Amino acid sequence: MRIAQVAPLDESVPPKTYGGTERVVHYLTEELVRRGHEVTLFASGDSHTSARLVPLVDQALVQDERSQDRLPHHLLMLERVLQEAREFDLIHFHCDYLHFPLSRRTPVAMLTTLHGRLDIPDLVPLYHEFAEVPLVSISEAQRAPLAHAYWVGTVYHGLPEDLYRAREQRGDYLAMLGRISPEKGVPQAIEIATRAGLELRIAAKVDPTDQEYFEQSVRHLLERPGVKFLGEVDEAGKQELLAGALGLLFPVDWPEPFGLVMIEALACGTPVVAFRRGSVPEVIEDGVTGFVVDDIEHAVEAVKRLPELSRRDCRAAFERRFTAARMAEDYLALYDRMVKLVAAAPATELPPWGAA
Repeated sequence: MRIAQVAPLDESVPPKTYGGTERVVHYLTEELVRRGHEVTLFASGDSHTSARLVPLVDQALVQDERSQDRLPHHLLMLERVLQEAREFDLIHFHCDYLHFPLSRRTPVAMLTTLHGRLDIPDLVPLYHEFAEVPLVSISEAQRAPLAHAYWVGTVYHGLPEDLYRAREQRGDYLAMLGRISPEKGVPQAIEIATRAGLELRIAAKVDPTDQEYFEQSVRHLLERPGVKFLGEVDEAGKQELLAGALGLLFPVDWPEPFGLVMIEALACGTPVVAFRRGSVPEVIEDGVTGFVVDDIEHAVEAVKRLPELSRRDCRAAFERRFTAARMAEDYLALYDRMVKLVAAAPATELPPWGAA
């Protein structure tokens, strides 16, 4: 199959450090190429891929100090994608909804995976207008605020099976990984670890937009005994941090669409203690691969029970549910469905997949 993957230009594919969407696009693209599909990746020029790369900017926009407005670059990318549209059997978008007006006027099979939160009132009229656009959610919880939209499937993220190695020996510290922002719950994680009497190692980036929050609400907490701030880490650092931990803390305070770090921990054999928000109950099997809790007090109790859980069971759950191979299989089934809809549509019908 001839497949186009359209990634955001904010980060490279894969990103050099933090960046969930671009990492998922990379893993999916590589797995599709491995299976013999003809894949074209529309992304930044500093991306690395086995697919044919169409670079729309020289480097990821977050790395380009000259870039003040990212929207023009994305619009130019969409124009390039649609210029080449008839070269593909299917175009898979990962850049939100910018392409909707153009895609409904293009006679090619398309699919859009939404990677962000959808509980935003401004989105409601948009998805009512574009009710025919086929969408993929990354969790059932993510799609709930827009239940009326044309959802054709839910595909959980996946990682290459050999990306991380599980360690059977249980560690003696807790880990937190990702980004420091209000919704990620860093102060809560520090409180949980402090009450549980365990060291907490935090590997996280601070975006410029979150710098003030970091300075006012987080920096002083990093001075507590038993709290170690590592900054951003690469894949090797992530492997060491997660595989060596007793457990991962994920006390998010927002409707988490998926939470890639949770399956990274499971790949390392490390169980997760997470707040019951968004996708968490779908990803974590309570009492098997971690504990799903409602507040700090219950999280502290859950941390004490982490030694009860099997690290082998955590790794086995990852291999069963969250590999890149499984993710690719799920998407290929949807690709096939969309291509058949287009093939069956009258030549004059736009969009070719019909109304939802």
